[in-house]
Amino acid sequence: MPTTDIDIQLGIIWYLIFILSTAAHEAAHAFTAFKFGDRTAWLGGQVTLNPIPHMKREPFGMVVVPLLSYAMGGWMIGWASAPYDPYWAQRHPKQAALMGLSGPAANLSLMLIAAVLIRVGLAAGFFMAPDHVYFSQTVMGAKEGISHGLAVGVSILFMLNLLLMVFNLIPVPPLDGTSTMELILSGEALEKYRDLINHPGLRTFGILIAWYVIKFIFPPIHLAAVNLLYLGTGISWG
Repeated sequence: MPTTDIDIQLGIIWYLIFILSTAAHEAAHAFTAFKFGDRTAWLGGQVTLNPIPHMKREPFGMVVVPLLSYAMGGWMIGWASAPYDPYWAQRHPKQAALMGLSGPAANLSLMLIAAVLIRVGLAAGFFMAPDHVYFSQTVMGAKEGISHGLAVGVSILFMLNLLLMVFNLIPVPPLDGTSTMELILSGEALEKYRDLINHPGLRTFGILIAWYVIKFIFPPIHLAAVNLLYLGTGISWG
């Protein structure tokens, strides 16, 4: 099979998992806000795993950027968003914090689902451990065909959601990690943190800061996650 065809097939798998993971992240935000009394995202149709409403809201981040990032780097990144009432968030900061953290929690859930599928596949002899791990190869198919295709799918599901969770938990705006501080800090420390994240410079360059930081924090987290995934199998990576 020509390499181009393989790349296209891999790109389709990447994109399906990307839109599932991103839609789940934003739907979790929207659902949690709705349960705590903010109907903004619900009225906007964001309380859904259907990717179409999320694509309509952020076509550049959900369609253009993922396809460009795959064409240029062989993997996908992008973004979506769920609207919320900022006045509601100001009146209910703890609930707003839980709303913010629900997105990474959705990614954690998808990562754990992938982990269970990988362990079941390994136990059944359907999958096997690879010599090297990377984004689309956390596990390998024991045979060519459907086993190989499913191994690629669960590998990407595991790794992409790990990355989305870790990246979004970096505590700089506009990322969800800023919500963590609302639950951890209190009093003067919390007020100082709020002043810091509302600084125009940090709000403008927060994503750039996060992209710089993720290069250092993700590799050891990735390694720890994969070794934990294979715990008890006698297989580990250093």
